[in-house]
Amino acid sequence: MNPSARTGDPTGLADLTGHAGTPALPAAERFDAMELPGAVLTTLAEQGVTSPFPIQSATLPSALAGRDVLGRGRTGSGKTLAFGLALLARTSGRRADAKKPLALVLVPTRELAQQVTEALAPYAQTLKLRLATVVGGLQSGRQATELRAGAEVLVATPGRLKDLVERRACRLDQVEITVLDEADQMADMGFLPQVTELLDQVRPGGQRMLFSATLDQDVELLVRRYLRDPVVHATDLAGGTAPGVDHHVLHVQGAEKFAVATEIAARDGRVIMFLDTKHAVDRFTRDLVAGGVRAAALHGGKSQPQRTDTLERFRTGSVTVLVATNVAARGIHVDDLDLVVNVDPPADPKDYLHRGGRTARAGASGSVVTLALPDQRRDLARLLTDAGIRARTTKVRPGDPELLRITGARAVAGGPSAAGQGRRGGAAFRGIGTVPGRPGRAKNESRKSAEARRTAEARKAARVRRGG
Repeated sequence: MNPSARTGDPTGLADLTGHAGTPALPAAERFDAMELPGAVLTTLAEQGVTSPFPIQSATLPSALAGRDVLGRGRTGSGKTLAFGLALLARTSGRRADAKKPLALVLVPTRELAQQVTEALAPYAQTLKLRLATVVGGLQSGRQATELRAGAEVLVATPGRLKDLVERRACRLDQVEITVLDEADQMADMGFLPQVTELLDQVRPGGQRMLFSATLDQDVELLVRRYLRDPVVHATDLAGGTAPGVDHHVLHVQGAEKFAVATEIAARDGRVIMFLDTKHAVDRFTRDLVAGGVRAAALHGGKSQPQRTDTLERFRTGSVTVLVATNVAARGIHVDDLDLVVNVDPPADPKDYLHRGGRTARAGASGSVVTLALPDQRRDLARLLTDAGIRARTTKVRPGDPELLRITGARAVAGGPSAAGQGRRGGAAFRGIGTVPGRPGRAKNESRKSAEARRTAEARKAARVRRGG
């Protein structure tokens, strides 16, 4: 293929497609000015969706006309309906045979698959289109049965779909519309072979749309190989998060990081707190729960029913703190979430943007707070520059008024704040997942001994908090 894109793209995304191509159709400021079925317009009104977001205004006219689309909008900007309404409208009136979907949405995570399915369900129902979801962590037999019954639209993660295709429970040769949501993550080395293998099986000449909050050279292979004369739509400049987000870097000392994170978790209102590893997430969550904080863990080691239940409890408010690895950084939408905390700083600018995208969605406001130890500050400053973020920097300690002002933090009665203060030398709790070099270890102490000691200290602190 020899793909191209429209000219006049100020973000540089047109470089992905090689040369200028057919211009995009003009943006539409109202849904009723687009070629959408009347039933969809009625459902939009019933759902309280009165006017399109910028990325929807920009992409829907071209997508409804069947053009390939390369689209980027900030996380929470309405990308799901931007591709979903076009996909459903163009599939309307057709009926799929058993095991042969007509439209495919590929997503990187189970949570994003669930969110996309829930977002599209009302419009699919009004158009009498059947939706199926295929993800890992759930019984594949039940998913195969659903495909055998027939589904016009399939939302899937690559690994499970590849497995079902190999078992001949699904065929993709009738798929005429294919969407890659969070296309940059799809292009990561872990996903790319599966994605390309699946895309090679869909009907040649069909419509392809790639959407993400970040689109850069990582998706070049997919664009050049699979998109034909795509329209490039970027509703904002590269980098950055939503305009309503305040970014803060809090400089903390290793001995006090755990106490600061715990005080933030004890605030009034919900918060997502990101850590690097599953072990760190589980350990921090246990400590929070022991201190009376309504916290729950979310990471790839949890089963799908556990993850679904945790997210539902967080959405309804029975859990106020979601402690997570990057599994929660994409695709999870929770209304009115005003704070995201990077307890462990992310290693990649994209991860920072996607973590921060959990707040200030759909025009709301929020804050992203990152805790930084002394030896993390230089790398974090470089990461924020690469992400296009300007953050306010504040040095804090447990109980500081500035910590309260920025995050709403409050002390946990009998909690770890006091224990975190005044520690010296090897007793410093360094990182909840970030342990560069030898921090947190006393002189001549082995890594195994240090870990055993820290575990014992954490258990002792938990007993104190429980009054044991």
